[in-house]
Amino acid sequence: EYQGIPRAESGKAPGVDGVMSAQAQQFRDLAAYEGERRKDQEELAQQYESILQECGHGKFQWTLYFVLGLALMADGVEIFVVGFVLPFAEKDMCLSEPNKGMLGLIVYLGMMVGAFVWGGLADRIGRRQTLLIALSINSVFAFFSSFVQGYVSFLFCRLTSGVGIGGSIPIVFSYYSEFLAQEKRGEHLSWLCMFWMFGGIYAAAMAWAIIPHYGWSFQMGSAYQFHSWRVFVLVCAFPSVAAICALTTMPESPRFYLENGKHDEAWMILKQVHDTNMRAKGYPERVFSVTTIKTVKQMEDLVNLGDGAAWHEKWRIKLTTLFHQVWSNFQAVFSPEYRRTTYMMMAVWFSMSFSYYGLTVWFPDMIKYLQKQEYSSRTKVFTKEKVEHVTINFTLENQIHRQGEYFNDKFMNLKMRSIVFEDSLFEECYFEDITSSNTFFKNCTFIATLFYNTDLFKYRLINCRLINSTFLHNKEGCMLSDVSDENNAYMVYFVSFLGTLAVLPGNIVSALLMDKIGRLRMLAGSSVISCVSCFFLSFGNSESAMIALLCLFGGIGIASWNSLDVLTVELYPSDKRTTAFGFLNALCKLAAVLGISIFTSFVGITKAVPILFASGALAAGSFLALKLPETRGQVLK
Repeated sequence: EYQGIPRAESGKAPGVDGVMSAQAQQFRDLAAYEGERRKDQEELAQQYESILQECGHGKFQWTLYFVLGLALMADGVEIFVVGFVLPFAEKDMCLSEPNKGMLGLIVYLGMMVGAFVWGGLADRIGRRQTLLIALSINSVFAFFSSFVQGYVSFLFCRLTSGVGIGGSIPIVFSYYSEFLAQEKRGEHLSWLCMFWMFGGIYAAAMAWAIIPHYGWSFQMGSAYQFHSWRVFVLVCAFPSVAAICALTTMPESPRFYLENGKHDEAWMILKQVHDTNMRAKGYPERVFSVTTIKTVKQMEDLVNLGDGAAWHEKWRIKLTTLFHQVWSNFQAVFSPEYRRTTYMMMAVWFSMSFSYYGLTVWFPDMIKYLQKQEYSSRTKVFTKEKVEHVTINFTLENQIHRQGEYFNDKFMNLKMRSIVFEDSLFEECYFEDITSSNTFFKNCTFIATLFYNTDLFKYRLINCRLINSTFLHNKEGCMLSDVSDENNAYMVYFVSFLGTLAVLPGNIVSALLMDKIGRLRMLAGSSVISCVSCFFLSFGNSESAMIALLCLFGGIGIASWNSLDVLTVELYPSDKRTTAFGFLNALCKLAAVLGISIFTSFVGITKAVPILFASGALAAGSFLALKLPETRGQVLK
């Protein structure tokens, strides 16, 4: 029966002198106390590395790899969800252009808040517990967002869902690194990055398989509608739910327990890791030989209220104390010991995110712009046509009719796509069962014309005159600004699928070389090659060329992200690791919002400015990366 493990103490056995020494310890100078604590942490880091070497790398780490991979996959899915559903949610929610823009950015804002909050909490209450809370919030609000009807409620659900998933990246990498020995850490953290790619592939595949099937829907009157894109949103919550279920079977990080004085719990987990790996390798008789683990002096900040305090007062004090502990930990990231490293990492994270997210969103927008240009080049123009006593019941698409005259014509049971009538006359005409998109009547005159069951609302009639004309039983819906047909939808999913799949070679190469050439060389080298590849964007004047360049840029850039994740984990000590990672990841999302906003504003205007911004940011990031300390071959602080 386990009785508790002996601890390596430098003094005598506990007694009167030990009690006196413990009381005297409270009055020591804080700086000296911090120095002793730091020395204890350094000794613990060396011993912890030896313990992980004894535990080996095997079944336990691979099991945890797939569990945490699901959480990282959920993060990848979250990035793509809104972009895939936006063309279809636009009609259900009557979204204006500003509303669509806000819905596209709200996930990044939520993830920014989540990364900072959950990263700070994970250093105080534990990696596993914090990750479970964050994923639970993500899955619950992702589920709700599938059913809510209004724009504001959908926006709130996606924001809160983003807050939840924002904690996955900083916690997952820190959590997994604390089960990896030195020689395995860089490679296997890079393998873990592949699950983000799997998340993008999963989202694209599900969108491809679900959204175009409009029959997968139902509605209750005009108040409640559940279309196929909502089924897709629901399915995208599955990785997060699966991660929660799998994570409940895994233990807390023993390194976190050791940093917080819970040595017995840490020993039991390390023994579980050892025994699981040894049994899987066919050595069940091997005994976990560790009997002594270094004790780190604790800096407690607790308030004893006694038994008489009310429950709400206890909770208020607990939450206030927790907030102060998290804030103090965050301030320590900017202490003189870590200040230079933190500022350099902030610059690298910001430059990488600004260029990467800005370009990856700019690419699809450029492809759409090229599609529109090509579509516009095929527009048919009809001038001064006269049509009398004709029934038109077929689809009209991509046409401009100028100075036409239409007398006693019937437009029935048809779709109008990108149709414009200018300076035309409609007399005694009849419009029935019309569905339109991007269709307008400009400076037209309608005399004795009836509109029955159409979506040709008056805001489609620009500077038009209506004489004895009537609108009956108008269709409920919204004016769409663009054509969203099935072929375009498949194209969007296919491009996203290819772009995400293109990072696979970069993932494999970075994982195999991370521990061989070092984190800094990998980061700087990949950034330089990405910078050079930006200049090829100037030659992307066709849809296929832009897709190829998107794949090239993504495949090269992923190595930078992998090395940056590994470097961030290894530069900070265990008690500040997720706090620092969360803050840097929050800065990354802020840079993403700025990059997306700036880059997309130049679509259709010029390529030079986005390319110049991206190249400059990547060049600066690669230069600053070389100024960081190399962490290859070092124990985990």
